[in-house]
Amino acid sequence: MSYSIDFRRKVISTREEEGLSIRETAKQFRVGPASVSRWINQIESKASTTRQRKIDKSELIKDVEQYPDAYQKERAERFGVCQKAIWQALKKLGLTYKKNSMSSESRRKRPASISTKNTTV
Repeated sequence: MSYSIDFRRKVISTREEEGLSIRETAKQFRVGPASVSRWINQIESKASTTRQRKIDKSELIKDVEQYPDAYQKERAERFGVCQKAIWQALKKLGLTYKKNSMSSESRRKRPASISTKNTTV
């Protein structure tokens, strides 16, 4: 939770009027010296903004429909981003693609065996 602008102004004005150091001011008002130092440089807090995304989700869905067998690297080149960005966007959309429809267990040539070494009954 941040301090109010009025409190910040009071801390700075008291520091200037009494000629206190940053540490003395922080101790007097029971705040951290880093906060006082930050308030000297900028009393107003910065407004937060939402991050601009490079990948348009609707365009990505169209790309997946148009090129279903494309690798993530190829998609990344088309969108001008890195492969990890494509992976994250596909994961967020819940889009997955497996080239082999059979599971790895059904493709085994020999039956699986369970080892009974070091087991207690």
